[in-house]
Amino acid sequence: MSGIRVLEAGPRALLVELPSGEEAEAFHAELLRRRAAGELPAVREIVPGARTVLLDGVEDRALAGRLRSWTVPPLRADAGEAVEIPVVYDGPDLADVAEAWGVAVAEVPRIHARTEFRVAFCGFAPGFGYLTGLPGHLSVPRRATPRTRVPAGALALAGPYTGVYPRSSPGGWQLIGRMPGPEALWDPDREPAALLGPGVRVRFVPAEARG
Repeated sequence: MSGIRVLEAGPRALLVELPSGEEAEAFHAELLRRRAAGELPAVREIVPGARTVLLDGVEDRALAGRLRSWTVPPLRADAGEAVEIPVVYDGPDLADVAEAWGVAVAEVPRIHARTEFRVAFCGFAPGFGYLTGLPGHLSVPRRATPRTRVPAGALALAGPYTGVYPRSSPGGWQLIGRMPGPEALWDPDREPAALLGPGVRVRFVPAEARG
């Protein structure tokens, strides 16, 4: 695989750097496929990032050299589990996003809801997934002034990513809607606790506002 860098990250971990987010997602999927097929040496944990994948608990130190020579197929659009999330598209930044996209405000929910997303990686807060899927020309900047409080369940865009806030927190993403019942995003009594784990496919289903 061209452009890959494999770095030691402590005595039993490897950090794999990829040229792009798409290649990082494909590499992560290939790691999971090989582990499920019994083709990957013992690794305790596999953690994807924006353009990296961390392998922790690596027992076979020769694995680093083999990773560089892998042929990784492109990520299949229909690969992985699918989750549907209801969303009310009534966010305060709909007009700003519409302007950035060059479309009418009513088109933003239609474009977003007909897109299939995938969780590239998780972070920021427990249960928060960074979702990819929107074409590159629909990337939007963060807000010039972040909000001091974004409510739980807020559906937001920033750069190439879509995300849903699992809890109230400050944030600078563009808010285009809200998910009823955001507590489903993170349940510590469930296994896995996060509804949106890396590799999960996501579709947003328009819902009617209540109350």
